[in-house]
Amino acid sequence: MRYEATLSTAARQRESALPDDLWVQCPYCKQNSYKQTLGDLKVCPHCHYGFRLTAHERQALLTDDFTEWDAEVETHDPLHFPGYTDKIAALQLATEQKESVLTGVAAIGGSKTALAIMDAHFLMGSLGSATGEKITRLFERATQYQLPVVLFAASGGARMQEGIHSLMQMAKVSQAVAQHSAAGLLYVVVLTDPTMGGVTASFAMQGDITLAEPHSLIGFAGKRVIEQTINQKLPNGFQRTESVMQSGFIDQIVPRSDLPSRLASLLRLHMGGQS
Repeated sequence: MRYEATLSTAARQRESALPDDLWVQCPYCKQNSYKQTLGDLKVCPHCHYGFRLTAHERQALLTDDFTEWDAEVETHDPLHFPGYTDKIAALQLATEQKESVLTGVAAIGGSKTALAIMDAHFLMGSLGSATGEKITRLFERATQYQLPVVLFAASGGARMQEGIHSLMQMAKVSQAVAQHSAAGLLYVVVLTDPTMGGVTASFAMQGDITLAEPHSLIGFAGKRVIEQTINQKLPNGFQRTESVMQSGFIDQIVPRSDLPSRLASLLRLHMGGQS
């Protein structure tokens, strides 16, 4: 009995010494995976769902070269919302970004493009006034320099702490998108998990080509809000990439590992080259 108790104590000590984050659960298929097996792409080996990447992680996986634009743009708490300034400061420290979108000029497969990557780690990628300003400037500069735009959408929607200032960004960015389109330039959107709310209702659905990662949550209002409104249970898979594509809102579902080559092909075609 004393020997068994010693073994049990040793086992508990070894277990308590293990890090807490060795295993992760996929939010889509609910299967557990050893974290190291996800690799840099952070893709579930069971269902191919892409775990959320930071903007800098995605940029490193995607581009051959990248120069950031408008890094100094940040919100100034237009409504003096309680606690908002402190929350933004903490997120800036944690993410090493001023706002919820990273913008700049990049080379993808050798093709030059304006690139915007929204980051769900920064206040769920919400659309605030600084985020809208950065995306608007990106489209304006892309129009000026005759560049295509690739935008990775990831957002919970408009930022409640900025009220009407946030909602106005939908119209502002949409106007810049329209001017870019009128110049005959390509706009490719990649929908990632999640893309919801006002971002979906505006520039995330205005691309010439719309791609999406597998199993991403895409929609406007949340599932529970819709169910409470219509008093009906929604089907499984509602608002997931595959269902949204069946409804005609997505052109192609592309696994994360294939995105660099797929985007490079589209950019080459736009420039008159071979796919």
